[in-house]
Amino acid sequence: MTNQPLVEIKNLKKYFPASQNQVVRAVDGVSFTIRRGETLGLVGESGCGKTTVGRSILRLVEPTSGEIRFDEQDLMKLGRGEMRALRRRMQIIFQDPYSSLDPRMKVGSIIAEPLEIHSVGNRKERKDRVAELLRVVGLDPDYANRYPHQFSGGQRQRIGIARALALNPDFIVADEPVSALDVSVQAQVVNLMQDLQERFGLTYLFISHGLAVVKHISTRVGVMYLGKLVELAPAEEIYTNPLHPYTQALLAAIPVPDPDAKREAPQRLGGDVPNPIAPPAGCRFHTRCPFATERCGREEPEFKEVSPGHFVACFLHE
Repeated sequence: MTNQPLVEIKNLKKYFPASQNQVVRAVDGVSFTIRRGETLGLVGESGCGKTTVGRSILRLVEPTSGEIRFDEQDLMKLGRGEMRALRRRMQIIFQDPYSSLDPRMKVGSIIAEPLEIHSVGNRKERKDRVAELLRVVGLDPDYANRYPHQFSGGQRQRIGIARALALNPDFIVADEPVSALDVSVQAQVVNLMQDLQERFGLTYLFISHGLAVVKHISTRVGVMYLGKLVELAPAEEIYTNPLHPYTQALLAAIPVPDPDAKREAPQRLGGDVPNPIAPPAGCRFHTRCPFATERCGREEPEFKEVSPGHFVACFLHE
């Protein structure tokens, strides 16, 4: 890993149209960088906008505004053909290994599809590449002649990973890649992704709704709430010294796999996640925050660095 940024996001916004001339503020002014060779974990509750961030970076959904730079190229200024060529270096692993693989296609055809779209190699070379990729993700090359329904969830996700690797990308958005899998299989897939990162020098944006999952793979962790980034820090720092009340609540909710372990009762968050069509004024978390003051309802805290590499948006840490 180097300190050189591969991905740079500045003030990214994505609004989706809703009824009566209203918009859903799915992503509302997010900024961060991903350094070459690192894994940035992006966590938060369902609906906080983390998946939209990942898809906006790849322009699978078109951002409303903001700046997206990949290897110093401004993606917002690229045409459709230029973006298609660049996608060889940017891939995605989808959340659901059941719906992300076409049930009518054999596994070999699924993995070879990116090669065909980008006209890479002849038929034999593509077949050899598929066999190689299946071996890389821990599957038998003979599985290329089978259909997705003949595999378990963990095996299907390995097939999805093989497809993402087909074009030798530099950057992969992993959109909750283990959330649909059993806990024991989750660990296997996370370990596989770490091995592949070391082997091929990959850079990951690893999206998850659970801090426990990203702990073992992430270099740094960003926490999102209602379209905003509320905390960003090195992974170890997030787990040992969480500063934002929302991050603290997420960590407190992680179950301890020891029935005899004693721990303080977690601080429960009041209320529900506010409506993203009409988010609260000021700090968006103040309606559920146990430490909220009158100021939190009036002013939006600045997302700023409070210690080396540790950013937070909270008036408690001015």
